[in-house]
Amino acid sequence: MDAGQDGWIRVPVGDDAARWATRADSRPVLLVVHNVTAATRLLDVLPLFHDDLRVQLLATTPGSSAFRAGLAELFAKVDVPVVPWEQAVRLPVQLAISASFGGQLAALPCQLTILSHGVGYTKKLATPRSRDTGEPGSAPVFGLSREWLLGEDGAPVADALVLSHPEQLERLRAACPEAVHTAVLAGDPCFDRVLAARGHRERYRRTLGTHPGQRLVLLNSTWHTESLFGDGGDDLLPALLPRLTSELPADEYRVAAVLHPNIWYGHGPGQIRIWLDRARRAGLTLVDPLDGWRQALLAADVVIGDHGSVTYYAAALGTPVLLGAAPLAALDPDAPISDFVRETPRLDPTAPLRPQLDTLLSEHQPRPGPAEFTTSHPGESAARLRRLFYAQLGLPEPDEPALLEPLPLPRYEPPSRTAPLRVLTWLRGSGEVAVERYADPRSEPPGDGEVHLAVHEDTRDPAQLAIADVVFGEGSATDPRFGSPARWTAETLLRHPHSALAAYVTSPDACTVRTRDGQLLRLTADSAESAEPTADPAMYASALHAWLAAGKSVEELMPEGLTVRTGAAVHSVQVTSVRVTPA
Repeated sequence: MDAGQDGWIRVPVGDDAARWATRADSRPVLLVVHNVTAATRLLDVLPLFHDDLRVQLLATTPGSSAFRAGLAELFAKVDVPVVPWEQAVRLPVQLAISASFGGQLAALPCQLTILSHGVGYTKKLATPRSRDTGEPGSAPVFGLSREWLLGEDGAPVADALVLSHPEQLERLRAACPEAVHTAVLAGDPCFDRVLAARGHRERYRRTLGTHPGQRLVLLNSTWHTESLFGDGGDDLLPALLPRLTSELPADEYRVAAVLHPNIWYGHGPGQIRIWLDRARRAGLTLVDPLDGWRQALLAADVVIGDHGSVTYYAAALGTPVLLGAAPLAALDPDAPISDFVRETPRLDPTAPLRPQLDTLLSEHQPRPGPAEFTTSHPGESAARLRRLFYAQLGLPEPDEPALLEPLPLPRYEPPSRTAPLRVLTWLRGSGEVAVERYADPRSEPPGDGEVHLAVHEDTRDPAQLAIADVVFGEGSATDPRFGSPARWTAETLLRHPHSALAAYVTSPDACTVRTRDGQLLRLTADSAESAEPTADPAMYASALHAWLAAGKSVEELMPEGLTVRTGAAVHSVQVTSVRVTPA
């Protein structure tokens, strides 16, 4: 082996691979991975080769993308042999599949299929060799212009260019007729997986800890300075994030965010978490940009987004959308997404947020465009793509149907609110309390209710604990670090003499509370009402505090329980005394 080939692999491909490989006759298929964004689409089609011992999958990266972070972890997860690019261009591979342009793709000595890694081809982006300035208004359309489609010899880079809708074919014909013969209408595998998972919407909502009656507000941003997350234009996000968590009642709205992988890996996941720390402590959840974004999209009641593909996918699902950023100059004016951006309601950053969301939800009528133009062959991408791949390989297709993987169920990730909660309460009747909780509000919440402060024991600000009316925390009832719920509540009230009540959440539907006069109680969501948790148990504790602060007694609640209202939702809570056995 030459000195310059030290990093080259020898099995299952290489100059002497036949000597070492166990299945030497398998045909290599090369996955060309530019960055994590493109990899997500390649992972969508990976199952089309499952169970076929005639095919050997390999991966490589041309090294041309500015966004290379995260690839090592992704390659380890996929766990197929990774070939250095210098070796890849010399391998006797029959098929390479890419989900992006860039790099020396023309150097691959094999059939090359290119998939879109978004909703068709919509954005403008200058090529490395382009003479364009790189400004959005002057750059060519990424993946649908001569600059991207043709090599230096004037021939198409791809042997097959996969399109999801005939409108892309028309734009291709106008922009680069030399590449029209490479076009293949094969639908959208990403959207097909989303469509197949629509029946699991409630499961995905529960995964994010979204309770019945809560509205899930999903922030979505593509990359670039002109995006919702970007600092170009009006730089909306720094002002928007604290307002979302301080203006929307925590028990009526759930807030999560999906950020483009180029943001996540370009700036670093740790940096993103640092930038969004205050919002996360107030209840914002950052959704995994690789494995969880589609599930969150299905779970959402409303999306605040921009001109990116995820926002367009949301509209294609019929989800109400508000645009926080919408730079038309960055888009192909002939692409359907341009019409969508022009017609979609805009977020008014100067107006209160809740009325805008409520109006959008009450008046929303899904537009037909996004659903129509996302794919012309819904549910058919697996069959169409496998037919294409195997024709390029010169192999007959397997007998089994071509199927994509169902979306996985993400890990349970309820909101973690360690920021102080300003709580408004109203006694509505016998055993009934209405509650509105606001996380880390920048101003006094609206309303004429009684106000108290509820603070998580892990808050960043110990001064807030010193004046908290309710202190709460969570953990297992048998966690030896806390001793027991009875011990935790007793120690908490001893440590915080100003507090009137301590609440220890032991499960998604129950908590143990201790009052200042020593009563130990268990608050449990009425299981007869629902088989799932209906609210945050710490909210039950605030309702109980309001009841007691009004001069009412616990004994009044014992027979019928406590009724708690959050917006239009009604929660029935059993109140029982806890007897502590002496040690």
